[in-house]
Amino acid sequence: MERVRLEFPEADIRHRHPMSVRITDMNYGRHLGHDAAVSLMHEARVQALASLGLSEGDMEGYLCVVADLAVQYQTESRWPDSLVVDTAIPAPSRKAIAVYHRLRRESDARSVATARLNLMLIDPDTGRPAPVPATLADRLMGND
Repeated sequence: MERVRLEFPEADIRHRHPMSVRITDMNYGRHLGHDAAVSLMHEARVQALASLGLSEGDMEGYLCVVADLAVQYQTESRWPDSLVVDTAIPAPSRKAIAVYHRLRRESDARSVATARLNLMLIDPDTGRPAPVPATLADRLMGND
């Protein structure tokens, strides 16, 4: 099976968040574990949304959930590496919000991992998926 490379959309960066690899983020291979990388990206996403006045629990009245996630690793990272997590959000589609994360080592700017996920909005009253409102799309694009 051919691996399709995730392309990080530089032009759509909305936030940069500094983080450090903690000793508890290490796996048996003595590098940043998958579960920890996903957790670091989640923290960066929450910070990026907060910088836009949003939260995962209230996206203009909707909840958001991760519908899918793809992570590709480029190099290893170890404790106590300082990282920068770039978060990019391209224009949302009608039904999903794509979010990209890129973890980079601060010391040499090498990419540790690149991820793409899709957020779906959920109507809290019905529990069903909801379309992305135009006003939310504008906020995500920095056009508020």
